[in-house]
Amino acid sequence: MNPTGMLVVIPSRLAVGEPFAVKVKLRGEVRAIPCANGWNTVKPRLRGPFNLNVERGIQYVDACLPEWTGRLDVDCADLDGPRRLVFDGTSQGVFPGDVRPIRMFGGLRFTRPGFHFLKLVDPASGLEGWSNAVRVTEAPPPERIWWGDPHWQTFFSDGIRCPEELYAFARDEAFLDFGAVSDHMEALTDRQWDYFQAVTNDFNAPGRFATLQGQEWTHHLPEGGAPGHRNVYFRGDGGPALRCTDPDCNTLEKLWRKLDGLRDVKAIAIPHHSANAVMGTDWERGWNPRYEKAVEMYSVWGNSEKPREAGNPRPIRSNQGEMAGRHVVDALKRGYRFGFVGGGDIHDGRPGDDLHVRQANVAGYADNLYPQGFTAAMTTELTREAVFDAMVARQTYATTRRRVYLDVAADGAGCPSRLRVEAAAEDGLREATLVRDGEDAERHEPDADPRVVTAEFAIGRLAPGQFAYVRAVTASGDMAWSSPLWGDGK
Repeated sequence: MNPTGMLVVIPSRLAVGEPFAVKVKLRGEVRAIPCANGWNTVKPRLRGPFNLNVERGIQYVDACLPEWTGRLDVDCADLDGPRRLVFDGTSQGVFPGDVRPIRMFGGLRFTRPGFHFLKLVDPASGLEGWSNAVRVTEAPPPERIWWGDPHWQTFFSDGIRCPEELYAFARDEAFLDFGAVSDHMEALTDRQWDYFQAVTNDFNAPGRFATLQGQEWTHHLPEGGAPGHRNVYFRGDGGPALRCTDPDCNTLEKLWRKLDGLRDVKAIAIPHHSANAVMGTDWERGWNPRYEKAVEMYSVWGNSEKPREAGNPRPIRSNQGEMAGRHVVDALKRGYRFGFVGGGDIHDGRPGDDLHVRQANVAGYADNLYPQGFTAAMTTELTREAVFDAMVARQTYATTRRRVYLDVAADGAGCPSRLRVEAAAEDGLREATLVRDGEDAERHEPDADPRVVTAEFAIGRLAPGQFAYVRAVTASGDMAWSSPLWGDGK
């Protein structure tokens, strides 16, 4: 059985000579994984008891080859290390008894600065797989880029699989650096929330995989004003359950009072799928600068940046589609200062590597969905506190499901007049565009290397309240959005 695709992941920033590992998963035919298990089976297993949502017709599916032996040849200039990666049929997989071709290979080093892309080749079939872009510098980078998805649902609400399975998948099969179960709190009891927090803490491993304590306040109900959903994240080991169905938390104002009343617990609240007509965010209800530090630009529901008529290639289509006035640019024009994050809002049990469009779809659930999104957090270390702080400080950018490299730097403190941009993607870059006050203002295309854009944008002197950000688009239509800069430099 030959592979038909590869997931190849390497760090996004490295120094010359710094050792790193490449994570590889070989893909094949998508197949359903039945709901079958015994209580004494070693967990987590593919054949888990929680991989079917009857109402939505969501059946857990897997695209990794069930088994494979062979080698992959490494094709990359300016690289020291092994040139042959071997899957021997035994030292692979992610849990006891698993022989799927999922493995990490270390001992690699880049010998020259610049952008690099790692190509792996299966000599038996000729299949090629490319890694994400890595920016290699002479000195160690002051900040790393960590990739995560902070928005997952479980079988406790309207998704599939249990929290343990989701965290293990995100870490070991999707190769994410951080993530969070942020399930609908209205579906959970207090005791179940205790369990969620315990599992999240169990999987938190600084330096390897960071987990955030998250929950979704799911308020699109007419009672209470239908203000839209908020994903609430806590900086530490946990916090209270916040439900829009509880009388003391059934309006946006009451949610803010609950968070104001917390002692020694830091929290943020992130609106998501804001442009949707049913579940979206009513920006007329105002903005809380203390808690609403970021907005989810993109998820499986689509892109909330701007309307379809303004050139959005992935507008929200589900639940009556999009509504005018609810897009992210509408909030920014009101003066709401958000950083950008991307997420999954996945329900298919596969955070970081979703397969919504390939699932059984009895209820029409997946008809209008897109591949999920990612959050890139720029921090000095991989901890839950550092990821949380990056969201607070707007040191994040959002992407569709591709690890697009995007670095946007202003030319000094205060009111910047120029932005320096580096962007790269393994499938090629179509363009990098400066967005100023919600309108596309200037565009740069690749020069010598079609995978890389290096450019400067002249933004003039932004007045207080004005904003600018950069949107990069890859050759295959994936996107990345830098968090905005404002005219007063704040």
